Amino acid sequence: MNRHTIYIIFIGVLYAAFTVVFCTWPRSTYSELEKRELAKLPEFTIERFTSGEYTGDVSNWFSDSEPFRDIFMAVSMNCKKLIAADFKGEETITFHAGETTLADELNEDTTAVEHLEDISPTDTDQTEIDPYKNHVTADENAKIAHAGIIIVGSGENVRALMAFGGGSKGGVAYAEIANKFKEAMPDVSVYCMVIPTAVEFYCPDVARKRTRSQRAVINNVHSRLAPGVKAVDIYTPLSQHVEEDIYLRTDHHWSPLGAFYAAEKLAQVADVPFRQLDSYRRRVVHGYVGSMYGYSQDISVKNAPEDFVYYTPKDVEYTTTYINYTINKNYQVTGMGRPFKSQFFFHYRDGNGGAYCTFMGGDTKITQVRTSTANGRRIMIIKDSFGNAIPGYLFYSFEEVHVIDSRYFTKNVIEYVRENKITDLVFANNIFNAYNPAYCRKYLRFLTQTGVICTHPDNSEKTDVTTESNASDSTQTVKKDSISM
Repeated sequence: MNRHTIYIIFIGVLYAAFTVVFCTWPRSTYSELEKRELAKLPEFTIERFTSGEYTGDVSNWFSDSEPFRDIFMAVSMNCKKLIAADFKGEETITFHAGETTLADELNEDTTAVEHLEDISPTDTDQTEIDPYKNHVTADENAKIAHAGIIIVGSGENVRALMAFGGGSKGGVAYAEIANKFKEAMPDVSVYCMVIPTAVEFYCPDVARKRTRSQRAVINNVHSRLAPGVKAVDIYTPLSQHVEEDIYLRTDHHWSPLGAFYAAEKLAQVADVPFRQLDSYRRRVVHGYVGSMYGYSQDISVKNAPEDFVYYTPKDVEYTTTYINYTINKNYQVTGMGRPFKSQFFFHYRDGNGGAYCTFMGGDTKITQVRTSTANGRRIMIIKDSFGNAIPGYLFYSFEEVHVIDSRYFTKNVIEYVRENKITDLVFANNIFNAYNPAYCRKYLRFLTQTGVICTHPDNSEKTDVTTESNASDSTQTVKKDSISM
């Protein structure tokens, strides 16, 4: 038997093995790498079949839900890394601009950063703002991975960063929303917080020209706040703690420690008590790899897991009540459940990529925390997923802490504030969302909506689903919410 015959037999056996695996093995339903639900087998109808829509959806399901999807993708990434090392040399790192901006790739409800300008190294729209002086990773190497993600460093210290493309005159809509809420509720103390992201503090010098100053945007937002709306400048305290783990290396979120310094600043501006970390228990999820592995599709991120460290209060009593929203495949609200009590902190096993959902289990809910801090102060946090890590540090500061998400809140905010005797209201959003006018305009409907849940364009019916709290529900929430901004 000559070598050509052996080669043909080998290839035939290999293809046969793949055919058996792809056609008979259980289909994948969730990608830990991509942090998303995979396509499901579509429902058959005569109309969809005759239009060709059904066969197209079946094809998409078959390719999207392949068995061992994450394993195959990881093998592919390792192969690409080996090829790059062989031909380019591991020390030769080319920095280049990706063909797409972050706005094209960041699937934050499809609207999170869609109006950001393209990143351009020649843009000088940073008037009178000195760039942040990076003294931690300034001399690190950098490369561009999938979706324009900046990969910094090597080995166990790899960090993945999302470049920011906003100009210094942006964020106007965010300030205007805070102003409108204050105008509608003059007796409520309103605060405006813009959360910077990791690229502002950890971008190396070689990549600095590919991202823009976030401080410039934050300053612009603060300058446009009306009298009575209080700016919460968390940029300054975060910049003073960059040598600590205030941002996650493998995830696009900040770390719970970064949120601690932000909560401290909020408490200072609001003039309420605040406890230091010795009043908390330190909890750790080891081997955490977050969303940036999926965004960047760079194996070095997967090979550099980190500790997800969070803190739970020790000597304050509190009870947490949730109202869960039911959402469809397009993340539109189709129903809401009845209030139920559960824990605020959900502990995840080591290696779980959904650990950022430690706080409240995710976003698709209204959260109400009643504490033993009897000072008559009740705060409402209007946030994106960055804001999830803040409330747990305010149980010593406020009698009640209410948390709502911009994407899912269906009640009228003025009525909610009145019924729950809210005294303080804070907007806590990351800079990508604060910069995006379309995202900010979502908040306008809070002032006028009536709480009616409507039928949506995908023909979902109105529903009123009560979601009970159990382990499987918590896992499902993580799958839906863990990649949100």
